[in-house]
Amino acid sequence: MYVTEDMIAWMAEQYGRPERHPFAVPVPDQEYDFIRSTQKNGRNHDITLYILRGDQVIVNAKHFYPPGLYRAPSGGLNLGEDFHLGVDRETMEETGCRIELTRFLLRTDVRFRKEDGDAIRWRSLVFLARYVSGDFKFTDHREIREVRLADWGEFQTFGRIMRQSDKGGLHYRAALHDAVAELL
Repeated sequence: MYVTEDMIAWMAEQYGRPERHPFAVPVPDQEYDFIRSTQKNGRNHDITLYILRGDQVIVNAKHFYPPGLYRAPSGGLNLGEDFHLGVDRETMEETGCRIELTRFLLRTDVRFRKEDGDAIRWRSLVFLARYVSGDFKFTDHREIREVRLADWGEFQTFGRIMRQSDKGGLHYRAALHDAVAELL
């Protein structure tokens, strides 16, 4: 298993007990199939990072995002990978930066649900982090199009763009941004 309850308990011990938040997200069949295809070896998690650099947040955009849409970086641990090594790897791949985790903000329990009732269970483990170093020269060019700094106020625009999309996963990310904003 990628992330166990023991690992989550350790994260909470190190970085604070996170809020828990359930989400039910309707998705069309094609998107459901895509999410299912990302679950190699039963993976059902992502680690999402709100990385502060001064009073701004590091965000990235994927290739399929429309202009103006960015979000907090996220990625998954590899099977059997150490938590810190996985976070460091994903952060370098998606932002080109080194970070320091400061707070475990949120643990989500997500159900991506098709019309017929089938559902994929997912978890996002959301952390606040501090930028340490790096030049935004990310290495995962297959997945990431751009990395930049954003003001907190821009997340309202990002959320509006996400909610205008027909993708349930983007609706979830908009709701996740809202949940994080309430905690900060």
